[in-house]
Amino acid sequence: MDRRSFIKKTGAVGAGAAAATALAAPAIAQSMPKITWRCTSGFPKALDTIYGAAEVFAEAVNGATDGNFNIQVFAAGEIVGTLEAADAVKSGTVEMAHTASYYYSGIDPTYALGTGIPFGLNARMTNGWMYEGGGIDLLNEFYATQNMIAFPAGNTGAQMGGWFRKEINTVEDLQGLKFRIGGWGGRIIAKVGVVPQGIPGGDIYPALEKGAIDGAEFVGPYDDQKLGFNKVAQYYYYPGWWEGGVCLQNMINLDKWNELPASYQQIVKNASALANSVMMARYDTLNPTALKELAASGTQLRPFSQPILEACFDAANEVYAEETAKNPAFKKVFDSYMAYRKEDYLWFQLSEYNFDTFMMLQQRAGKL
Repeated sequence: MDRRSFIKKTGAVGAGAAAATALAAPAIAQSMPKITWRCTSGFPKALDTIYGAAEVFAEAVNGATDGNFNIQVFAAGEIVGTLEAADAVKSGTVEMAHTASYYYSGIDPTYALGTGIPFGLNARMTNGWMYEGGGIDLLNEFYATQNMIAFPAGNTGAQMGGWFRKEINTVEDLQGLKFRIGGWGGRIIAKVGVVPQGIPGGDIYPALEKGAIDGAEFVGPYDDQKLGFNKVAQYYYYPGWWEGGVCLQNMINLDKWNELPASYQQIVKNASALANSVMMARYDTLNPTALKELAASGTQLRPFSQPILEACFDAANEVYAEETAKNPAFKKVFDSYMAYRKEDYLWFQLSEYNFDTFMMLQQRAGKL
C-alpha cells in the first residue's frame, strides 16, 4: 500500500472521529441540562420514613444525572403547608410535591384514588393496579385537568386504626366521637356518627392531650411512636380500614414536566418507583420493633369489632354510590380500581392468605 495514501486515509478517519467527538459533546450537554426543582413534602422531617422517601427519590435523580438534575426537598410548612401542596404544584409555585393525594379530595374526590380509599387495595394490589392495571394512566388523565402528572413514590402498607382515649366496642360508641382522620375516610366515618376532624400531623398530639379530640389516626407504630400518641391516648386500634395500602404520589407540574428531556422524565419515573419500594421496605422493617415497644409501654392493642367494620364498609359503599352517580371523572378511575380489587382478592384468598395464616399460627406458637 502507498504510504502517503495510507496516511491520508487514516488521517481522514482521525479527523472524522475528532469531528464526531466535537459534535457529540454539545449533544450530551443538551440532553443533560442543569435543572433545579423544589419539592414540597406533605410531612415533617421528623418522620424520617415517610418524609425520607422524597429524599430517596431526589438522591436517585441527582445520581442518575451526575448532579445535573437537583431536586431540593422541603418539609411541610417550609414553603407551603400540607393542605396547600396540590394548589402550589398546579400553579407552579413549586415544581412538585411528595404527598398523599387524598389530602386534596376536597378539590375533587378523584384525588383520593391516587392514594387509596376505604376498604380498597392493599399495598401489593395498589402496585399491581398502578403499574400493570392501567392505574397510573387513568389517574394522569385526571391529573392533567389539574395541570399535573403523578407517579407512585411510596407506600405505608395497611395502617393502624388510630388512638383513642376510651375503648370503642360498639357502633354506638362512635356516636359524637371527635376523631382526627385524613383523606376521604372522614366522609365515610361521619355516616356512622363520628365527627371527623381535619388536623395536620404536627397538631394531633396537643389536640389529643387537651381533649379537643377523642381519638386520632396517623400512620402506624413507627411514626405514631415518634409523635408520642401513646402518651396521651391508651387504646390503639386496628386495622385502619380507610387506609389498606396508602400510596404516596410525586405530583409534578405538567408544564415543568413537559419541559424535561425524555431521559430526565424516565429517570423521574424510575426514581419514583425506587422510593415506592424503599418506603414500604422501611416500614416493614421498623414497625415490628416500634409495636413491641409501644406494647411494653402500656399501649392497649384492640381490634375493631366485626359490627363496626361492617357498618363502616356499608357506609363506604353508600358514599361511593353517591359519588359515582355525580362525578364522571371519579367513576372512570373508581370502576377500574374496584374491578382490580375484586379480581385480586379472588387470588389473594388462596395461596397468599393461607400461607400467611399458617405462618402466623407458627409465630404465635413460638416456632419462628
